[in-house]
Amino acid sequence: MAKKNIAAVQVAGKRVLIRVDFNVPIQDGHISDDRRIRAALPTIKSVIDRGGRAILCSHLGRPEGTGYQAEDSLAPCAKRLSELLGRPVAFPSQDCVDGAAAAAVAAMKDGEVLLLENLRFHKAEKKGDASFAAKLAAYGDVYVNDAFGTCHRPDASMVAVPKAMAGKPKVAGFLVEKEIKYLSEALRSPAKPFVVVLGGAKVSDKMAAIEHLLPKADAVIVGGAMAYTFLKALGREVGDSKVETDRLADARRALDLAAKLKADLHLPSDHVCSTTFSEDAGDIQVFKDAIKPGYMGLDIGPATQTTFASVLRKAKTIVWNGPMGVFEWMPFRIGTHQVAKAIAEATAAGATSIVGGGDSAAAVEQFGLSDKMSHVSTGGGASLEMLEGKAFESVGVLDEA
Repeated sequence: MAKKNIAAVQVAGKRVLIRVDFNVPIQDGHISDDRRIRAALPTIKSVIDRGGRAILCSHLGRPEGTGYQAEDSLAPCAKRLSELLGRPVAFPSQDCVDGAAAAAVAAMKDGEVLLLENLRFHKAEKKGDASFAAKLAAYGDVYVNDAFGTCHRPDASMVAVPKAMAGKPKVAGFLVEKEIKYLSEALRSPAKPFVVVLGGAKVSDKMAAIEHLLPKADAVIVGGAMAYTFLKALGREVGDSKVETDRLADARRALDLAAKLKADLHLPSDHVCSTTFSEDAGDIQVFKDAIKPGYMGLDIGPATQTTFASVLRKAKTIVWNGPMGVFEWMPFRIGTHQVAKAIAEATAAGATSIVGGGDSAAAVEQFGLSDKMSHVSTGGGASLEMLEGKAFESVGVLDEA
């Protein structure tokens, strides 16, 4: 898994094509969370500080692939990156592979930065198209994959572009290197006790990760809406809580596997519930064990918070993917906050803590605890697939260290 990184490549006077992940939330032209742009800075600076020419490419959102759409333009990302770097970032065209973009790349000087427009304005990006990839590949003397959030996808810029750059250096950026180190290497032989925390809405999303990690884990903590599928599988009363009825057999299989492996599988013992799925309507009550009809579980209760926190504080390795409740809403955020605090405390005491991307990363950021974790991943889907033990072709095509 050890791949050559950008620091090992001479970049002075070279055009360095960097696949970044600038798929950030934008509302009314304003970026509401720039974490992914900030995460790419060490790689970009390494190139330009050593006299390389940084040509960045990324996707944003889910455009149809039928050409330029203003609402999915990377222009706000170019502006924000320019502010963060304190230098201009060229943004030449509304198309990443037209004549204007090619001319702008050809005119670059050493130490300059250019961001190409959204790759997904072309259907060819999602299709992994070789002729589209060849146009992008022609821009670079060196290829860098620093887009961890897209590493699990076989898109053209992730796989076909490095394949088209035969004989040229193809390396990992510092972000991708760090993500692999934590999500793959650290979990190969984790320090014990090893505790896995899984939450979020769907058992179906996490089942493969549960089955892959259970044999290594000392304890698995399950919260969020997915816990109600497990509780239902145990015959508990869950009221109107969200249950994936087609996944009850999967939940039973995971419970059986945990028992066979003698891993502790912790489920909520009490629940913060409401009669409506909203922040400020409905009757909110805490139920111990059985939930009354008409109520749905929206957060773990106080007793569960205490139990989960005490398990986490004793851990030496922690992986967390998925919140304990609807943390975006004030009445239902305490469970997620308490789990995040307990993980931060364990980290301060010497544990290695790895927070999967997506909602878990958003939660620790919201609670001001990001810098108290060993590693907060930038990729939701990618981090989950790595926790499932999957190999990524986009990483496989890079040069060995």
